[in-house]
Amino acid sequence: MGDVGQWFSSLPPMTKYWFGGTLSFSLIGRFGLISGKWLTLQYSPLFHSFQLWRPFTSLFFYPITPNTGLHFLIMIYALYKYSLKLETGHFARNPADYLFMLLFTWMCCLILGLIGGMTTLMDPMVMSVLYVWCQLNKDVIISFWFGFRFKAMYLPYVLVVFNFTFFYGGFMMLLGIIVGHLYYFLTIRYPQDFGGATLLHTPEILYKLFPDQQGVSGFGQAPTAPRPAAGGATGGWGGGQRGIFRGQGHTLN
Repeated sequence: MGDVGQWFSSLPPMTKYWFGGTLSFSLIGRFGLISGKWLTLQYSPLFHSFQLWRPFTSLFFYPITPNTGLHFLIMIYALYKYSLKLETGHFARNPADYLFMLLFTWMCCLILGLIGGMTTLMDPMVMSVLYVWCQLNKDVIISFWFGFRFKAMYLPYVLVVFNFTFFYGGFMMLLGIIVGHLYYFLTIRYPQDFGGATLLHTPEILYKLFPDQQGVSGFGQAPTAPRPAAGGATGGWGGGQRGIFRGQGHTLN
């Protein structure tokens, strides 16, 4: 337990609390300590009964059942892996910018969830973060199951097809791709590729709460050169340690 606690304490703050909150609330619901019906996003209880905690708990809670357990493990692995990569890579110097990205994608997922009747936000939130990392590391070669190798830019769509094939779902993951693309386009693609203004700006109060770590770099600025993933470009799903998704990542010349 000491090693687990030390590992968890070593995680950067946003990834640590998102990962820890997701694991905690999902297990709380799984073992019936709190009924899952109190943790999900539902329009009527939120606006008619003023159950204002639901937008927050629906971000962290995922209903774990024998049918959803494997999907939960895949998504919480992706949450940990790609949130960690972004927070210690592209946003390493600017924790306030990463927090603002999470808040922006959460608000977009919340609005889509209320419109579309989604009760949990884990899938679209994780996919939005994964999509942004994949766009920032388009040419990194990653390995999926059975040695299937492809560029990182295709990973979100491979996961959608995988989920649709084995779990008969994927709609919420597609919404996450849309949200991730909206953030990426407004903060990086539009200003850099089209010469437009940066349309999203991190509020100054977040910079006061989470000041830049090493100097100042502009919000939403993509790396000027391909940046290796945190911990190297090896491992499943584009980097990190060797696990269920094994392989050696590299960039195509």
